[in-house]
Amino acid sequence: MAPLVLASASPRRLALLAQIGITPDAVRPANIDEAARRDELPRPHAERLAREKAVAAGAVGQFTLAADTVVALGRRILPKAADAAEVAACLRLLSGRRHHVLTAVALLGPDGRMTARLVDSVVGFARLTAAQIDGYAAGGEGEGKAGGYAIQGHAAAFVRFLSGSYSGVVGLPLFETAQLLRGQGWLRP
Repeated sequence: MAPLVLASASPRRLALLAQIGITPDAVRPANIDEAARRDELPRPHAERLAREKAVAAGAVGQFTLAADTVVALGRRILPKAADAAEVAACLRLLSGRRHHVLTAVALLGPDGRMTARLVDSVVGFARLTAAQIDGYAAGGEGEGKAGGYAIQGHAAAFVRFLSGSYSGVVGLPLFETAQLLRGQGWLRP
């Protein structure tokens, strides 16, 4: 069987794969420009990045799995928070509102065939106090995360509603990932 390469530096994606019994043969993060293009909407942005990551890390004769997660508030793409100030800014926007977490998964097969899925989950946050926002931002957990939070961490206490894929919100929708792998012949049915 051709080797499986995970095109991600995310320890969460690696842990999620392990949760369903998958250990990639290699981890090779894709180094691509993740900036949104002018007028690019959240859904096509996530899909494009997942595909570009798979191509950038892919090679003939291997399966290359890539994903990208985007937090969207309407048509607005929230950043991967770089610091505590950006985490706090994201949380102020998300406070008391529902938002979409879009995770695109792309699988480039050993024959060059690309298959992909996009999972759209809706997350509702409780109304947050300034103290909650400042405390979470100061803890550093939201830095480097899409939308400035990690649902699998302390931010779970902010989530009053979730419709969709919990693992997709974490960063890799496991059901759809397993389907893609099975569909290209990597997993046995």
